[in-house]
Amino acid sequence: MPGTFSKICIQIVFAVKGRDSLIHSTWEEELYKYITGIVQNKEQKMLAINGMPDHIHFLIGMKPSCCLSDLVREIKKSTNDLIKEKKLSKFKFQWQEGYGAFSYSHSNLDHVIAYIKNQKEHHKKKTFKEEYIEFLNKFEIEHKPEYLFEWIE
Repeated sequence: MPGTFSKICIQIVFAVKGRDSLIHSTWEEELYKYITGIVQNKEQKMLAINGMPDHIHFLIGMKPSCCLSDLVREIKKSTNDLIKEKKLSKFKFQWQEGYGAFSYSHSNLDHVIAYIKNQKEHHKKKTFKEEYIEFLNKFEIEHKPEYLFEWIE
């Protein structure tokens, strides 16, 4: 019997509300493992995850039956709950509305995975705002600056 075969790889990027640097190094690994668990429980495949104190990147292998916006909503809601319940942040933690989602071909996966794993080194040279606008331009995504994340200047 014929089946459905696909390989859809999406990098997802979203930020802490107000771009506050609230993801602390003492619990970021727990956060990444928790997000990985959500992705796996939704029958998707986590390929890479990493970030900075104010935003995260992750690359997933996604089945065509997955609704990306539902997955991101679940990740944000569940991680907000986790951070509050475990009192991981001394400050009110919340993700900003919206996210970026960027698709990649199989031939680019090694590069994207390395890019995600190297976030801390990468951001010594480039701000998140520069990075995010670069993604939007590279992928030719029309946008208005007033509808991007709240930026701390």
